Amino acid sequence: MDVAGKFAELYGYAADGVWSAPGRVNLIGEYTDFNEGFVLPLALPHTAVAAVARRTDGVLRLHSADIDAPVAELRVDELTPLSKYGQGGWAAYPAGVVWALRDAGHDVSGGADIHLASTVPTGAGLSSSAALEVVTALAMNDLYGLGLDRPRLAVLAQRAENAFVGVPCGVMDQMASACATEGHALHLDCRDLAIRQVPFDLAAHGLRLLVVDTRVKHELGDGAYAERRAGCEEGARILGVSHLRDVAYDQLPAALERLTDEKIRRYVRHIVSDDHRVEQVIALLDAGDVRATGPVLTEGHASLRDDLRISCPELDLVVGSANAAGALGARMTGGGFGGSAVVLVESADEDTVTKSVLEAFAAAGFTAPRVFPAEASAGARREA
Repeated sequence: MDVAGKFAELYGYAADGVWSAPGRVNLIGEYTDFNEGFVLPLALPHTAVAAVARRTDGVLRLHSADIDAPVAELRVDELTPLSKYGQGGWAAYPAGVVWALRDAGHDVSGGADIHLASTVPTGAGLSSSAALEVVTALAMNDLYGLGLDRPRLAVLAQRAENAFVGVPCGVMDQMASACATEGHALHLDCRDLAIRQVPFDLAAHGLRLLVVDTRVKHELGDGAYAERRAGCEEGARILGVSHLRDVAYDQLPAALERLTDEKIRRYVRHIVSDDHRVEQVIALLDAGDVRATGPVLTEGHASLRDDLRISCPELDLVVGSANAAGALGARMTGGGFGGSAVVLVESADEDTVTKSVLEAFAAAGFTAPRVFPAEASAGARREA
């Protein structure tokens, strides 16, 4: 992607620099982030890349190589949450970051010219929006000399998505994009944002992690995230804790007995058990027993399917057909109702498992999924 060349063509002068930020795939720990729990994502090699130049006149110009639309021209001092550019559309994400920086007291009033291009698949649950946010935040941080560290940039990027775009996401996606390192999964404590880089070199163990993008997004997902978040918050309120993170796994049976609403019981069971699964996977990785993480992934899928109820026929088919063909484990990843699944396989079985999944989709009359390996990659960085 020659984003610098396209920037010069668009704006008539050279960019001050080029930055990139990756999408992510979450290995384990789903819907736990807004419950102040634990997650274990890794950055993908797919990135959003931005050529950016600082301005001095308060104008923010935005353009994407991936969208058939002219340059969007805004004024920094007129950016407001849930306005024209906070009602969806790709421009809301970088514009929201500039708003969030300014709202937090950081002087970015001069504005910027930004040209973006991304290889992160959209609608696949791989955090294409977080990549746009983080690459914008990092570029503005560097160009304006704000001196913000990566976790702070991630939190401001999350605020952009929450308050400006209006999506009540947790902080996992932005933290993974901003803070991941090559060859590692990111163990994130979503309460205090403490991070630990967990070695995740699957090739050294003769393994591969496949991402299967089902290429579908069901309408059922609209509003479902917010509904489950509210249900988790209600469960925490009933149990007398600030967040479900505070319910210990060995206290789960007693906690469930106190919940009379069947739906809230399911949500609580998933969150507490998925936090436990994150701890299980990390312990296995630390012990070098990577293959044993497979059944934990599959168990996590069952919880997402049966307790949180955010799976769909396509995701269930990926997991079922992959495991039947010899995968070590599989689960859906991301917000659900479509998007992607992850599949842990022996490297020697990659082709067999992939073929089985493709044949299962064809037999079911589903659109062929996109299958590619996930390699733990570097987080956001300046490229030029």
